[in-house]
Amino acid sequence: MRRVLTMAVVASTLTFGLAACGSDSDTGDGGTTAPGGSTGTGSGSGSAALKVGLAYDVGGRGDQSFNDSAAKGLDKAKTELGVTSKESEASNGEPESAREERLTSLINGGYTTIVAVGFAYAPAVGKVAKANPDVKFAIIDDASDASKGDNVMQITFAENEGSYLVGAAAALKTKKAHLGFIGGVETPLIKKFEAGYIAGAKKVKPNTKIDVTYLTQPPDFGGFGDPAKGKTAADGQFQGGADIVYHAAGGSGAGVFNAAKAAGAGHWAIGVDSDQALTAAPAVRPQILTSMIKNVNVGVFEFIKDVKNGSFKAGNRTFDLKSGGVSISMTDGHINDIKGQLDQLRDQIISGAIKVPVKP
Repeated sequence: MRRVLTMAVVASTLTFGLAACGSDSDTGDGGTTAPGGSTGTGSGSGSAALKVGLAYDVGGRGDQSFNDSAAKGLDKAKTELGVTSKESEASNGEPESAREERLTSLINGGYTTIVAVGFAYAPAVGKVAKANPDVKFAIIDDASDASKGDNVMQITFAENEGSYLVGAAAALKTKKAHLGFIGGVETPLIKKFEAGYIAGAKKVKPNTKIDVTYLTQPPDFGGFGDPAKGKTAADGQFQGGADIVYHAAGGSGAGVFNAAKAAGAGHWAIGVDSDQALTAAPAVRPQILTSMIKNVNVGVFEFIKDVKNGSFKAGNRTFDLKSGGVSISMTDGHINDIKGQLDQLRDQIISGAIKVPVKP
């Protein structure tokens, strides 16, 4: 999604340290969090523990989607690898210098294994990584030249493949042959979600109508963190005849779920990044048909493990259907009746028989 976790735009001024760059927390292996406090140690290893700094996109831990998936990978690393960590979150509307300062501040604090969550960090990672060649970086959802470096792992996902499967599921379950797609911000990354969704739906039901709405345009990334905008957009699609709406809008997806609930029986939403039938507000979970799971946690954990084991390799690493990087949720059994058809499509994607587009 990255990051890509989630963001309404508010002017932000950077001051010394991280105070104006979002929230910070030091987290030891036990999972306690103390904003502005001192760093704990993991598994009794004291100062020998690997120190990981994780820079979230706007929305941070608790967005129920992209950022939370990254947090899950960090939590696993704390439990299984004994690392210690510090987490920091982007602010709405902050300047590019704030992202650079956030990464630099983590490094100055002794955190020399850095995870940047979301493509918006690409220029900052590229600049800060070059200035700190002994620090290992991972950036989620970017493989551009902007973030490329000898000490940078660029972690990407085949979002189009997972979206193809939820598009097929939506077309198989719709009663109106009318679907919706809501993207948080119209970027090449989110267009991958759209492309896969449309292709999957059209494969199953060629005459399906699909409405597409983007909440904001770059450089306004507020579309990833504005539930009110998400609800307004989804309300319009449901009122226009769609009965299933898929969102790739980070925290704005909460509004899509509320709109599905308000639309009443027979109207569904499809979640993204996490299994949102497990992470969304309990009141709206029954309205979530399925989710396109993007296992950001897997990428984060594998990066940290590689650094700890001395096997880190720079460059792009893509997690796809075959590697388990993306998948589709079966929670609550809403799509159990079509699982066989979806499995066939999944196998055809993995074998290469189906080529999923990356652009609509």
